Amino acid sequence: MQYDKEVDARHLNCPLPILRCKKALNELQANQVLKITATDPGSKKDFDAFCRQTGHTLIEMQETEGVFTFWLRKRSQ
Repeated sequence: MQYDKEVDARHLNCPLPILRCKKALNELQANQVLKITATDPGSKKDFDAFCRQTGHTLIEMQETEGVFTFWLRKRSQ
């Protein structure tokens, strides 16, 4: 999947993956895509809740060998 920015939040615990995500989204334009990798098992629930609360779209989530990859589309302004 194509993306506009990537954040590596592996080996960081809550709330750091969400904070890094929020900072990166602030640097993107509306409808651009952010790719985030994380290893915190709670990140799956955290990113789902974050998107519901902020209006960003969780396009896809994959898990491979304990690494979670999320693709988020920044909400339109």
